Amino acid sequence: MQRIDHSLLSPSLGSHKTLTSFHFGTPGRGPKVYIQASLHAEELPGMLVAHHLRPLLEAADAAGQMLGEVILVPVANPLGLAQRVDHKAMGRFDLATSENFNRHYPDLAKAVWPTVENALGADPVANVCTVRRAMGDYLRNWAPDTELQSLRRCLLTLAHDADAVLDLHCDCESVMHFYTEETCWPQLEPLTRLMQCQAVLLARNSGSGPFDECLSGVWWRLNEALATAAKPVPLPQGCCSATIELRGETDVSHALAQADAKALFAYLQHAQVIACTNTPALPAARCQATPLAGSQTLHAPAPGVVVFAAQVGQLLQVGDLVAEIIDPLSGQTHRVVAGVAGPLYARIRERYALAGAELGKIAGATAFRTGELLGA
Repeated sequence: MQRIDHSLLSPSLGSHKTLTSFHFGTPGRGPKVYIQASLHAEELPGMLVAHHLRPLLEAADAAGQMLGEVILVPVANPLGLAQRVDHKAMGRFDLATSENFNRHYPDLAKAVWPTVENALGADPVANVCTVRRAMGDYLRNWAPDTELQSLRRCLLTLAHDADAVLDLHCDCESVMHFYTEETCWPQLEPLTRLMQCQAVLLARNSGSGPFDECLSGVWWRLNEALATAAKPVPLPQGCCSATIELRGETDVSHALAQADAKALFAYLQHAQVIACTNTPALPAARCQATPLAGSQTLHAPAPGVVVFAAQVGQLLQVGDLVAEIIDPLSGQTHRVVAGVAGPLYARIRERYALAGAELGKIAGATAFRTGELLGA
């Protein structure tokens, strides 16, 4: 195991932050998996999962069981972790730019297309290497001018040549759920079983440039560009990425984190990144994958106290009561009901809502939304 501390761009005199990565196995030998936690810095379950995963990786590395390479970044956002306003954690948005830490990553397909357009040939393995090399060159030549951009560049540099990228997040109050791109689903379906996900949301492109799709999206975007240019060369899906939502913000316990760490370790064995005598058995899936475009976000029709009638994980039918919004001044009660059938996979923690505020999300089976599919 090797620890590397990466210096980030200093935003002010006397201020300096670092990003720390832990490296297991041998670079360039076998498949590579990149795992990071808490890019939204107030989402803490991933940090504890990383804490419990690290000794498992250390033991496998020491025992010579690493068939590939694993990079673990337990604290992916030292910038957001240090942010506080009125004693409250502010780890989702960068206070200096107001940008979401998990949005606005570069379009790597667009960046490398001029380099790779005429450099790809008949060998699919060589083509993957060519694209990864072009991405590495682009990232090395990127000169960030803000602390946030230097963090984005560092994370992408660590992850750009990985076969799988796992971004550990959580929601406010939620069950275990999983976001991935459609092209990644066949390869990552075993992981959703091992993690016992209760909702899996698939999209071709969710919008806004999140970290995970920046890395997996480059491959299908390049394939689209090749088709448009009438260049029929084989280019496999060189990276499969996912955002794993580790339940809710307060679901921070050793028992849950140990179970999640063991599930991630079992996936690494299943993917033949770590050797094992017996490949871990895959449990039955707890849900079917559904389109992210079929997920309904519920909103408060009026301001008031939020009283939930439905629990996270509850399977709802159209018209079922999800919450009531109580106005104690007028005495009015506003009902919020399900507009689609499916599990209520996430809901807010706050119990007072402004008019139009988000309340929760239901994973419907039929796509009905277009455009930007992610929230702020």
